[in-house]
Amino acid sequence: MSGAVSRQRGFALLIVLWSVALLALIGTRITAAGHAETRLATNLRAQAVAEAAADGAAYEALYHFLDGSGKHWPADGLPRRIRLPQAVADVTIVNEARKLSLNVAFPPVLRALLRVLGVDRHLAAVLADRIQDWRTPSQGPSPLGAKGPQYLAAGRAWGPPDQPFRSIEELGLVLGMTPELVARVRPYVSPWVQSSPTAIGSDPVIHAALAEAATDGVQPQAFDEPPTLTITAVAVGTNGGRFARRMVIRMNGDFAGDPAQGSFAVLDWDQVPE
Repeated sequence: MSGAVSRQRGFALLIVLWSVALLALIGTRITAAGHAETRLATNLRAQAVAEAAADGAAYEALYHFLDGSGKHWPADGLPRRIRLPQAVADVTIVNEARKLSLNVAFPPVLRALLRVLGVDRHLAAVLADRIQDWRTPSQGPSPLGAKGPQYLAAGRAWGPPDQPFRSIEELGLVLGMTPELVARVRPYVSPWVQSSPTAIGSDPVIHAALAEAATDGVQPQAFDEPPTLTITAVAVGTNGGRFARRMVIRMNGDFAGDPAQGSFAVLDWDQVPE
């Protein structure tokens, strides 16, 4: 009898020990999940703070650009720092008119730009024609270009939309344009402007490209248009969050060269990939 009781007690003790171990395991999992949720919430808050700071810094930079006093910030592309309560933001204001028009520049100008950036002559000619085919409605491709059948043959699930470029990122969809090439071209082209800069006072790379294109008898399409600006704000929060905002604005016709007198339209508002 005593042996049976002893076995029952041993079995009960074993159940208790297993129950304690199970409860400990459940407690550990709950605690770990709580820590993970806390870290996630902290990271989301840090990201939200950085995003809000970048947005505020972009608008503050716009305010300084529109300021007609001595505190006016020109669109010179130079970095400026804005200190906020929970973050620091570095902002730049770039005049898109100093770049080549991605939607209007003639293929010889695009070819010359690629050549100046180190692309070999044949590939530069191919890419220039393919950029032309991407943005231009036509039945067939340019001599070195590509339309839908060529993209299909290359295994692409898309083809040229026969419409103007809407962003620099879209340039990466053009057949043959690698991420490295897009990064090289990015500082010198814009989908937001129609006019092209003149060689006088332009960036050295653009100056060289226009000079090379001029040897083929191609002159830039330069005319007056309201300024288009890209404001980029990169904010880093005190809690470690980081966010980059890009705002593209076009001054309206009442600008007349005086920032304080101009209204504007927002053309693009996006997160900058880093």
